[in-house]
Amino acid sequence: MVVGKAGTAVVTPAELIEAELSQHAVAAQAKVTPLDELAAEVEAWRRQGLKVGFTNGCFDILHRGHVAYLAQARGWCDRLVVALNTDASVRRLKGEGRPVNDLDSRAVVIGGLASVDRVTSFDDPTPIALIERLRPDVLIKGSDYTREGVVGGDLVESWGGVVRLADFKDGFSTTRTIEKMTGSAQ
Repeated sequence: MVVGKAGTAVVTPAELIEAELSQHAVAAQAKVTPLDELAAEVEAWRRQGLKVGFTNGCFDILHRGHVAYLAQARGWCDRLVVALNTDASVRRLKGEGRPVNDLDSRAVVIGGLASVDRVTSFDDPTPIALIERLRPDVLIKGSDYTREGVVGGDLVESWGGVVRLADFKDGFSTTRTIEKMTGSAQ
């Protein structure tokens, strides 16, 4: 940083912190991948013999339940793809005032997790088109779902993949966090 400055200079603590944060943000942003590029990466991973996992959700306000869920999901595969609902899709699912964080922000935050290899998005009511395109080996949802309720589960099983239900951490949800913040929690 000093070399980039004119004359004799020092680096301030704030500049060091900003440089460190920027480096991490760039790495997280690099995980955010459009579908066509992602499909090619997934195919390359498959040719390398890697097991590809897929999950999806809003992931609006990241909390410890999300982190635990994604860590468990990553344990079931070699590469984990997370598909995020677009902002319009979140509004349709959760109502006005949601999402709290826009898609770009949610994607970078999720991409910042070591358990996540790639992040993409979808606007459809379900991620079925992504599942068909990416053909994951492991399809993961939370244990608040049943195997029969997992969209795309039959497809994944038809090509030899598996459906896994990750542990659901009671007491942690974006809705509960919003209620605490607004004072409407019971």
